[in-house]
Amino acid sequence: MKLRIFTEPQQGASYEDQLRVAQAAERLGFDAFFRSDHYLHMGGVDPEPGPTDSWVTLGALARETETIRLGTLVTAATFRLPGPLAISVAQVDQMSRGRVEFGFGTGWFDAEHKAYGIPFPPVAERFARFEEQLEIITGLWTTKPGDTYSFEGAYYRVADSPALPKPAQSPRPPVIIGGTGAKRTPRLAARFADEYNVPFNRLDDTAAAYGRVRQACEAAGRGSMVYSAAQVVCVGADEAEIARRAAAIGREVTELRGNGLAGTPQEVIDKIGKFAEIGCERVYLQVLDLSDLDHLELIASEILPNV
Repeated sequence: MKLRIFTEPQQGASYEDQLRVAQAAERLGFDAFFRSDHYLHMGGVDPEPGPTDSWVTLGALARETETIRLGTLVTAATFRLPGPLAISVAQVDQMSRGRVEFGFGTGWFDAEHKAYGIPFPPVAERFARFEEQLEIITGLWTTKPGDTYSFEGAYYRVADSPALPKPAQSPRPPVIIGGTGAKRTPRLAARFADEYNVPFNRLDDTAAAYGRVRQACEAAGRGSMVYSAAQVVCVGADEAEIARRAAAIGREVTELRGNGLAGTPQEVIDKIGKFAEIGCERVYLQVLDLSDLDHLELIASEILPNV
């Protein structure tokens, strides 16, 4: 099982805050540092310093880390046009010497679109645009050097693109698609994704979602798929430390034990083991208090070697 650190900088984090966590995660042996792609705080008044752009941040982190993998859960398709997004991700992949993973989703948070003047189509249109963007982005990356790429869709048209720059990874960075939709998500994951992620769901629901994607992969005639999960993490050496960390992120210990990875190191090891039993190969640990690097130290020393 690979453990990855997943952050939510829109909740109030500067670039320097994210850099400290990414470098600590690398030093401690975590597999990857991921961040969300949001422009607005969720819940209450938006705190200082305000949002940071995911791909600007990851480009900088690419030059200030050496080995840890970097990515998004997930880039919102509503935020950027597919051609420029393909350029940005390919450039960050080059800057990191091939350490980028591209989590991609439809976009869902209406309020952040209103706050920053971003169009927010109805859900059916968002999925249709998302599928065309997946086609274009992966098509641009995998076009052979010297060839051109064209696409004609209902929402986007690409004509004779030189399909540059190329990412460092060949044929392209891994694509991650997540969510628990019953029809469109499994079909798109089977067609485009290297990894399928279920965010913040209980074990039984996660297993059911994996089953739907496995069926879609079989129907599409494809083989391997990496299965992963994202879970909020809150670990303490004892009950007092668990309660302190839960309070710091505005959550209740009982609720976190039921809906996340919370408790003593052994409790969390046991629950990760249950995710492994249903086929999960990577867990994204949602770290909500970016000031608590001791939390990462505890997870790295007591959990990471045992999963």
